[in-house]
Amino acid sequence: MAIRVDPENNETHALLDIVNLNGQHVLEIGCGDGRVTWRYADKAAHVTAIDPVAKQIAVARKRLPTQLRDRIEFLDIGFVDFAAANAPSAFDIVILSQSLC
Repeated sequence: MAIRVDPENNETHALLDIVNLNGQHVLEIGCGDGRVTWRYADKAAHVTAIDPVAKQIAVARKRLPTQLRDRIEFLDIGFVDFAAANAPSAFDIVILSQSLC
């Protein structure tokens, strides 16, 4: 039996009710396999999605829909290392959902 996670897209609807992603540069912390990322990425100008688990990022890259390949960048890096190497002003919005710190 296959497990279906959020088939009604409640996560995406809740996110889009809170924030307007149109034309925004988004940083998603703890993106995992990208399941949520590509549900909203078509609204954003660009998404940088990070996760420290390389296997999860590999899955996200493999499953990335073709039409979103120029819009999403998946990086296998933890937040502390990412923050040390990037300026906070590079992003308009930061998403942290379902991540353990």
